[in-house]
Amino acid sequence: MLPYNIDHVAIAVHNIDAALADLHEQYGAEPVSRETVESQGVEEAMIAIGGSSLQLLQPLTAESPVGRFLSKRGEGLHHVAFAVPDIDAALEHLAGTGTRLVDRAPRIGGGGHRIAFVHPSAFGGTLVELVEGAT
Repeated sequence: MLPYNIDHVAIAVHNIDAALADLHEQYGAEPVSRETVESQGVEEAMIAIGGSSLQLLQPLTAESPVGRFLSKRGEGLHHVAFAVPDIDAALEHLAGTGTRLVDRAPRIGGGGHRIAFVHPSAFGGTLVELVEGAT
């Protein structure tokens, strides 16, 4: 189970509009998509950078996972997402190695992609997201 690309790097922010304005002013970057993902409790914006993306995440509530992250750690790196060709096989492989998973089965994330999260304790304290068939 090898990831074939870094799909995106996600940054948690308090105010997505202010973060997008900063990215535009500093780098000339514009979002290629923006959506509310109720099931994840976030508003997200994707900014294409080379063959990958930068994802900005603003929580919909303070009790959402990203809201709790911001209250504990403040703004910054939330997770790294790897593109995988077959998320079911990837999860089966990881479970077989004893890797601690947040999601044992895929769910639908932004852009309608099948996603799953791997617990931060499995890889250097970094939350990893698996994204099927993206980029």
